[in-house]
Amino acid sequence: MNLSLNYLRNKNFAIYGLGTTGRSVINYFHKYGFKNYVGWDDDIKVFKRFQGTKYKKIKNFFLRSLNYVDYIIVSPGININKAKLKKILLKNRKKIITDLDLFYLLNPNIKSIVVTGTNGKSTTCKIIDHVLRKNNINTALGGNIGSPILNLNLHKKSLIVIEASSFQLAYSKFIKPDYALILNITKDHLDWHGSMDSYIESKFKIFSLQQKNNFALINNKKLLKKFKKHKYESKIKFITTNKYKKIKNKIKNKYLKSEVNEENMSFVYTLSKMLKIKEKSFIKSLKSFNGLAHRHEIFYKNNNKIFVNDSKATSFEATRYALKNNKNIFWIVGGYPKMGDQFKINKLKKNIIKAYIIGKHMKIFKKFLNGKIEFKLCKTLKNAVVAIIKDTKKIKNKEITVLLSPASASYDQFKNFENRGDKFKKLVKIYGKKFF
Repeated sequence: MNLSLNYLRNKNFAIYGLGTTGRSVINYFHKYGFKNYVGWDDDIKVFKRFQGTKYKKIKNFFLRSLNYVDYIIVSPGININKAKLKKILLKNRKKIITDLDLFYLLNPNIKSIVVTGTNGKSTTCKIIDHVLRKNNINTALGGNIGSPILNLNLHKKSLIVIEASSFQLAYSKFIKPDYALILNITKDHLDWHGSMDSYIESKFKIFSLQQKNNFALINNKKLLKKFKKHKYESKIKFITTNKYKKIKNKIKNKYLKSEVNEENMSFVYTLSKMLKIKEKSFIKSLKSFNGLAHRHEIFYKNNNKIFVNDSKATSFEATRYALKNNKNIFWIVGGYPKMGDQFKINKLKKNIIKAYIIGKHMKIFKKFLNGKIEFKLCKTLKNAVVAIIKDTKKIKNKEITVLLSPASASYDQFKNFENRGDKFKKLVKIYGKKFF
């Protein structure tokens, strides 16, 4: 569907959720002369920020308006089945779109790469963007990473890299990438989606509007089978690690050479070939890539001790990579557990010396670890850091890893995973100086 700016400017919109994404939609509307829109947020504190401004809308007016608007733009993370205005949202479900949809409707000719999956989305998007820039390809990076998609400054010849979460994709109707990547799918966000099948279907939205000249990149045979069952139009590109492994040793970047990044790098390498980037240029461009904060971030070393901030690991599957690829681990774990998550730790316990459990749900994590590895109940991140530093102070004859990889969400004690990771780094800095 190709809709002009002038056409959409005359349509009626409702914006549900006035956080970062909702504000980006409002700012876009304001910039381009959209006048027919209303906004609401279930969080009255968030909503009040707009009172007394040009964005002031009242709840009753918003409710009445939903029956007459053409599109309802729902912000990521809002589950309409749990929203305060659930009944009227469900009644008008066909009108619901996302900021990604609006982006594609307004930019029908834009070239794009959309990346989704359970783990590694942000890192993979950042690497792709980095490689493109280093090879003089006009690009912009947005979506679930960094800037909301409508905030991007676009060039006509830009190749846009978009990270798409399952929340965004669940309501998307017009997303149409030239290159669609599903990195992996493991149990996550089941409290939001309701079931694993629903979660998978949301991810598969990135293929639904692709055409014959578009590409779908998948590395899992079960997902490939599902793709073929749907009879999507795009060309399938099945990804293996074989080709990437042949050049892996040529990459002079320790962060990218780890097994943690091997699968994701296989996607990036294949994509670079499809974009006709020469192998030498690809390898050279990766030399200057720095990893993302809070994703297996080695931020501090003291003699034989390595401190790793992996706060972004909000499920056990995400944490598994860190546990697999480190040894002699003093592991900080705990937070708000994900529904349906399973701690399959038996094959990994040889790498773990001791676990330090934090958060308001320590009993759950104690149950997961009891009888498998030694652990200590710490409740707070501060207590865990102090305990680890004391426990490791006398270890001199072997290299150890102090790992924050919580395998759980952060919002039992922290604002978000960034806040948790930053707190960890701050505590290590304070108490590391004191004890080392």
